[in-house]
Amino acid sequence: MVKLLHPLFIVLLISTVSWSQSFEKDSLSIVSILHAQEKAWNSFDIDAFMDGYWRSPDLVFCGAKGPVYGWEATRDRYKKTYDSQQKMGRLQFTILNMQAFQPDVMQLIGRFELIRNPKNASGYFTLLWKRFEGQWKIVSDHTSASQ
Repeated sequence: MVKLLHPLFIVLLISTVSWSQSFEKDSLSIVSILHAQEKAWNSFDIDAFMDGYWRSPDLVFCGAKGPVYGWEATRDRYKKTYDSQQKMGRLQFTILNMQAFQPDVMQLIGRFELIRNPKNASGYFTLLWKRFEGQWKIVSDHTSASQ
């Protein structure tokens, strides 16, 4: 005798498969943006690096000196802090974890390394991503340097 699956179970199964495929596609899109940011940084192009961020006064960047609000203020902070190729160094990201909170909201935890002279820098970051009209953007960045 063949047992029929409950219709609700079928819907959940289809949703799970669909969610998994969507997560993989979205994760690859976000990783692609991070790679573009690495490339921009290593080309000493902070403006191109900022393309990964939500261009809004509601963007928040939080570092050792506290939060900075807004895309322009975040860009200005980067340009002031990293005003030379020597200070920028060579950036490398390592992704440690990524998870979806909603279909259009993802969190990424990673590690950064800045190889530079005279002193390297490294630390961790948590990025909150949101999809706007099909484009993933960083809406919140909390970055902490390691000691």
